[in-house]
Amino acid sequence: MSRASRRFYRSTGLGLAALGVLIWAAVDQFGISLDKMTELFFGTLWVAMGIIILAALLVVILVVMRKLLQRNDSG
Repeated sequence: MSRASRRFYRSTGLGLAALGVLIWAAVDQFGISLDKMTELFFGTLWVAMGIIILAALLVVILVVMRKLLQRNDSG
């Protein structure tokens, strides 16, 4: 296994462990219920998907505008 692969897997493992600690702290230390955590998780997914869709729409608009402007300049 290459050095870069080991570094990638180590970073991924440490990130997942940190996420696990955050979830444990939220549930154990602050008394947040599993239902509330699930609700927050799905809310986060909805917001992330909305941002991705909005960004994709903006890219499509920019590409179409660029093609239209290039067509007008050449013709």
